[in-house]
Amino acid sequence: MPASPSTARAINDRLALQLLQQHGPLTATQLKTLTGLSRPTVADLVERLQGAGLIHVVGESGAVRRGPNAKLYGIVADRAHLAALDVRTGSVSVVVADLLGATLAEATLPIADGTGTGPAVDQAVALLERTAREAGSVPLHSVGIGAPGLIDPASGELRDSSGLPAWHRSLVRVLQQRLPATVLVENETNLAAVAEHRAGAALDRETFVLIWLGQGIGAAVMLDGKLRQGASGGAGEIGFLPVPGVAGLPSAVDCEGGFFSLAGSAAVRELAARHGIAGEGPTEAAAVAAVRAALEAGGRGEPFLDELADRLALGAAAVVSVLDPGCVLLAGAIGEAGGAPLAARVEERLALMSPLRTEVRAGSLGDGAVLRGALLTARDAAQDALFAPGG
Repeated sequence: MPASPSTARAINDRLALQLLQQHGPLTATQLKTLTGLSRPTVADLVERLQGAGLIHVVGESGAVRRGPNAKLYGIVADRAHLAALDVRTGSVSVVVADLLGATLAEATLPIADGTGTGPAVDQAVALLERTAREAGSVPLHSVGIGAPGLIDPASGELRDSSGLPAWHRSLVRVLQQRLPATVLVENETNLAAVAEHRAGAALDRETFVLIWLGQGIGAAVMLDGKLRQGASGGAGEIGFLPVPGVAGLPSAVDCEGGFFSLAGSAAVRELAARHGIAGEGPTEAAAVAAVRAALEAGGRGEPFLDELADRLALGAAAVVSVLDPGCVLLAGAIGEAGGAPLAARVEERLALMSPLRTEVRAGSLGDGAVLRGALLTARDAAQDALFAPGG
C-alpha cells in the first residue's frame, strides 16, 4: 500500500537526518541529490526539521554562490547528551557525548575488592553524575551500559551470575530508577562486536564472530548485520565450551574446565610463564604484557605464541563448525596485544582443522570497544526517539 502523506514525510525526514549524520553538514541541493527528492519536498523537510530543533544552519558552502542555496544544515548535536558505561569486575569507565557521538567528558574509577554493594553502586552513580555535569547542562537522553554476564532477552535486565560482583546488577537497577534517561544494558562482548562492526575491523563484514580475550572470555555472534543473543541471552558463552586439554568439565555455575581454562587471562599468564616469558601486574595486564613480550622476543617467543594459537584455534573451530561465519575477530586486550601475528597463527591452524574457509583478524578497537559499543547503542536509542515523528 502507498504510504500516507504523514508517513512519507516521516520517512523523508529520517532519511535526511541519516544523511546528515553520515556526511556531516549538507546544503539543500546536496540533500536533494542524495535523497532523490524534489526541491519543494526538500525545502519542506528542512523547514520541518528546523522547526523541531533537530537541524540548524552551521555555515555556508563555498561551492555555490552566497544565498539560500549556500546554507549548510547540520544536526543540532547538543539537542541531547548520551552516556556510556563499561562496568568491569574492579572498575567503571564513563564517557558522555553529544547526539553525534563526539566525546564531551570521560572518567574511570577503580572499585576496590571487598567494596560492599551499596558503596560500589554509590561510587559508580556519582562518577556518572559528575562526568555528566562536566559535559554541560544538557540532560542525558540515553545511557548504554556494557557489563559481563547474561542479559535476559525478555526483560533486558542483567541476570544474576555467579562469580560476578553483586553491585553490577544493583547498579543497572539504580540507574534505571534514578535517571530520567533511557537506560540500556548489554553484554560487554556483544557491544564490542557492535563497535568493531560499525567502526572497527569488521566494517566490511555483515557476518562474523568476535572472540573476546581478556580477564574473562566470551564470543559475540553477528549474523547478517544483527547480533544474535540466543533464547536465554547466552549465545557466545564459549568460556563454558568443553575442550580437550583441561582437567574436568565446566558446570552450570563455573566455567573452570571449559575453554576459559585454556584461554582466559590467568591461563595465558601461566602458559607464558612455562615458556619463560613473564608479564607484570594483575592477571589480565600480566597476560597482555606476556603476549607483547613474546612478539618482541622474536624466535624466543614463538613457542609460546604457537601454543597460545593452538588453544585459541580449538574454541574458534567449534564456533566455525556450527556457524560458518567466514570471519573471526580476536578482540579484547589480549587480542589487541597479539594483533595480526597471533591472528595469522590462529587462521593457519583453523585451515588445518576445518574445511570451512575462515579469515581471522585482530580487533582494531582494543579494550575500548565495549565503551564505544555502549555509546553507539545509546546514540541509536536517542536518535530513534528524537528523529521519530513528534520526537
